[in-house]
Amino acid sequence: MSKHSIAAAVSTGSLIRARRGRYVRRDADNDACVAAAISARLTCVTLLSKYGVFVREQPEGVHAHVPRSASRTAVPGDGVLHWRPLSTEAPAELCAVSVLDALIHASECVDDVDFVAAVDSALHLQLLTRRDLDRLFSAVRPAKRLLRRLVNGRAESGTETIVRLLAIRLGFRVEVQKYIDGVGRVDLLLDGWLVVECDSKAHHSSWDEQREDRRRDQELAKRGYASYRALAEDILFHLDRVEAALRGYLLVGRKQLAGV
Repeated sequence: MSKHSIAAAVSTGSLIRARRGRYVRRDADNDACVAAAISARLTCVTLLSKYGVFVREQPEGVHAHVPRSASRTAVPGDGVLHWRPLSTEAPAELCAVSVLDALIHASECVDDVDFVAAVDSALHLQLLTRRDLDRLFSAVRPAKRLLRRLVNGRAESGTETIVRLLAIRLGFRVEVQKYIDGVGRVDLLLDGWLVVECDSKAHHSSWDEQREDRRRDQELAKRGYASYRALAEDILFHLDRVEAALRGYLLVGRKQLAGV
């Protein structure tokens, strides 16, 4: 924007001056205003959550990026500053980095499981391409590059990715978004007989949704499948409960194979 158009936008109230040379739209949220006020850009989990990419919990403070050449500054409250050079340059007037750079920064802030879940989510939302995936894993620390083999863009929720990685760790053979005749697609099929559906919302579903879930379970039972529905709150905050349930099913499966 030219200086004249910026001045006009400020005079009409469509732009607000955050600091010298930095402006935000009138409808910008508080996080964008915080970033603009320190000449920074939103990144990492703050930006990813705004795009709908999986983030386990909303960050308490703003995660923002500033160039290494910038004067030392601080984000108010419990915010986090990222100084790493961007892989994709964004226009100076934008208050956000690219999704690719936000994921690169997130690789330093979240654990391995949540990072894979975020990458899966970005792929599913078509915010990340396969080419971007190459750039992402060439930019993260060497130890994180090993996680690429665990990425699966077919996952439709972060909770699904978390349970998928748990099932792999426990030794299950995992199929993602498997189509079953008469039922449709299921989140996960483990060892060819155990269907796992993963809630993606912590709040209770409506009775109509619960009724549909139970009918799907009936159809699965008719076809010889066992089914397990994992609650979002357990997946996100009490994964040990989900692990205990899957270990129980794993024991049942082994007994069946052994003919016990």
